[in-house]
Amino acid sequence: MADEITFDDFLKVDIRVGTVTRAEPFPEARKPAFKLWVDFGPEIGERKSSAQITAHYDPAALVGRQVMAVVNFPPRQIGPMRSEVLVLGLSDGAGGIVLIGPDQAVANGERMH
Repeated sequence: MADEITFDDFLKVDIRVGTVTRAEPFPEARKPAFKLWVDFGPEIGERKSSAQITAHYDPAALVGRQVMAVVNFPPRQIGPMRSEVLVLGLSDGAGGIVLIGPDQAVANGERMH
């Protein structure tokens, strides 16, 4: 278990919902990954992410899916791509990542409470 944090610490992490608008293989990444473009609504706009989610997903099937992501980390350079958000997921126990998202459609950019 991680160290305890305060509620104010939690509020510093900006987790929002967005819809994948485009997804494609990312062969230049060191570990198998996809390039994702995610629409977080008018306030944040579209952001890019490198996501190691190849075990359970096909790029074409990701388009239109809503995902949760941390939108206030500094961008990271991953190979030739600048990853601007961290898409969230959980390990399936075998190392594959399962995406986290709402079970009903919500407005892009809605912040997690």
